[in-house]
Amino acid sequence: MGRFNQERAPIYEALEEFKKNRVVPFDVPGHKRGRGNPELVKLLGQQCVSLDVNSMKPLDNLCHPVSVIREAEEMAAEAFGAAYAFLMVGGTTSSVQTMVLSVCKKGDKIILPRNVHRSVINALVISGAIPIYVNPDMDSRLGIALGMKVSQVEKTIRENPDAVAVLVNNPTYYGICSDLRSIVRLAHRAGMKVLADEAHGTHFYFGKKMPVSAMEAGADMAAVSMHKSGGSLTQSSFLLTGTSMQPGHVRQIINLTQTTSASYLLLASLDISRRNLAMRGREEFRKVTELAEYARGEINRIGGYYAYTAELINGDSIFDFDRTKLTVNTLGIGLAGIEVYDILRDEYDIQMELGDIANVLAYISIGDRERDIERLIGALVEIRRKYSRDNTGMFTQEYIEPKVAVSPQNAFYAEKESLPLGKTEGRICSEFVMCYPPGIPILAPGEEITGEILEYILYAKEKGCSMTGPEDAGIDRLNVLKEEWV
Repeated sequence: MGRFNQERAPIYEALEEFKKNRVVPFDVPGHKRGRGNPELVKLLGQQCVSLDVNSMKPLDNLCHPVSVIREAEEMAAEAFGAAYAFLMVGGTTSSVQTMVLSVCKKGDKIILPRNVHRSVINALVISGAIPIYVNPDMDSRLGIALGMKVSQVEKTIRENPDAVAVLVNNPTYYGICSDLRSIVRLAHRAGMKVLADEAHGTHFYFGKKMPVSAMEAGADMAAVSMHKSGGSLTQSSFLLTGTSMQPGHVRQIINLTQTTSASYLLLASLDISRRNLAMRGREEFRKVTELAEYARGEINRIGGYYAYTAELINGDSIFDFDRTKLTVNTLGIGLAGIEVYDILRDEYDIQMELGDIANVLAYISIGDRERDIERLIGALVEIRRKYSRDNTGMFTQEYIEPKVAVSPQNAFYAEKESLPLGKTEGRICSEFVMCYPPGIPILAPGEEITGEILEYILYAKEKGCSMTGPEDAGIDRLNVLKEEWV
């Protein structure tokens, strides 16, 4: 038995008690329980706006929790098997950036795969840390980057003994896991911290027969996107730490950037969702896995599509696979993933999580139903019949190995000039270019712009990928470092 009764939700309970007291609000927010903004009440409901309240003694304060928020964090730590847990309201982006800023200062080296979310590289821009990339292998048939090989990590640690940390995706957006236990052992032996981006791995802590979670593997910190597979409100997240991290220091780092006006809607949703997963998570994620496995079998029977899973496991670059992820390679029907994504949304009212050059991803979670899975399968059957074509000449690659010339921070703040896209080859980029989702940069500040990358950007634009990052919203121009600055 744990120390806490996981059926409790202290923030939720405090809000319920607060409602009973009918307190007169001479504090913010200015809508005063919705009275000043009736249209907002109509949209969200009285119950919701009445709980959009300010920090006060009975409700604690996220910047320095001493009562109900502290208790909620301690209960979350127990549920996730962590030494400490922080409730985060700036999204998992905030959790990821706190991890990097907690262990890296200007000039420190951090070892990481290049297929990270932009939030990681943003943290390097802010901190001035230097990325040492372990370039992942590519599966050219599937068009996705794989995990980090243990031998690659070992070699990189040996070549960079002064690095302070290793960051690992657990799992990638597409469900691929590296050998996290072995990477933790290697890094700790070298005196380095291990940070895990678990934006897509909340269920690892609660499901049965799941890949190993970061805390179980001995990682020092993990960013857990509770609002993805965990069921909390969008923008709510947990930051978990092991015994090696000083919670007071981590709190200071969080408070450098996180709001001092934390939303109690987000905090309560984290509290309630932790309770839900602690009480019912094992059974719920068993159902999620079964739904995903059923969908894969049916989709693979259609022909042309390939919904992949644990058969890819090779014990190294694909050490394990998240079986809840339903990723479907579409190249066999002659359509880019983003094209299938657009057709599903525009013609079938089905919203997928992402479409890239080669794949679509359906995010299966605790709120999905069998009839919705059937609707997706039926739509994919029709799309193959109506739209399939020859796939000659199609791009497959989601990841192109970068050439890093300048640190992300130096490149981002350097003197720059704007050039038409076609005239940037050979220059050093000073901004991000990515398809979102998945939010993995095609180009990041400090990287050389190559002909292959330009060709990929033009192809992705042509196919309809949602391109983000550059100052020029149309991505017809890029900011590059002035030649005399390099």
